[in-house]
Amino acid sequence: MYQPPEEHDQIARRGRGCWVLLVFILAGIVAMAVLWSFVPDGDEARFVYLVLLGLFVGSGVVWALARAPLSRTLRHAGIWLVIGAVVFVGYSFRDEARYVLDRVQGDLVPEQGYGETDGEISFRAGPNGHFTVEIWIDGTPLTMIVDTGASDVVLTREDARLLGLDPDGLNYSLAYNTANGVVMGALVALQNVRLGPIVFADLSASVNEAPMQRSLLGMTFLSRTGGYRVSGDTLTLFAP
Repeated sequence: MYQPPEEHDQIARRGRGCWVLLVFILAGIVAMAVLWSFVPDGDEARFVYLVLLGLFVGSGVVWALARAPLSRTLRHAGIWLVIGAVVFVGYSFRDEARYVLDRVQGDLVPEQGYGETDGEISFRAGPNGHFTVEIWIDGTPLTMIVDTGASDVVLTREDARLLGLDPDGLNYSLAYNTANGVVMGALVALQNVRLGPIVFADLSASVNEAPMQRSLLGMTFLSRTGGYRVSGDTLTLFAP
């Protein structure tokens, strides 16, 4: 029976599309089996969902491409292979990529820290050599300087106001010997203190009566951590 060239070409493309689609699905199943051992514990369901979603979306794309002229199919297939390779490499090196991004963030915004994994967080020193950290106290973010020479957590009057305290109504009965002489402070209690993975409840602190440029994160906080380490211009704090 005579078939017009156009109809014969359509049948050939449809047959080619079926074979290409079958190969694509088999390749996806093989890739899932190979990558399964690299999936972190607890992420198996999410991984399967992403693979099935990728197969569903990719099947439609492959079917459409496979029925197109061969030259266009090969060109588009090459593009999708490159995209797939980039996704595969990105997934395989996601931990390394996350570490690099954290380091970049640590350089751009040093007070936010980086590497907030495995119960530790690191900070880069600022241009003045001090380690400045962003710490959350009773739900309020404050920027403080880590000071191992300070016996307490010392708040400025401005930061005390941010925490809902009234500096003018406090009892400044604590005396501290500093390089500038004796200064007075008022004892206060902080209900919740969080710095990355480090969380404390009921931490004592003092509000400095004299003006200060920045609040200090002293030993009453540092002594309750799992320890800290200074290596070059990097400070690492460990959760208890």
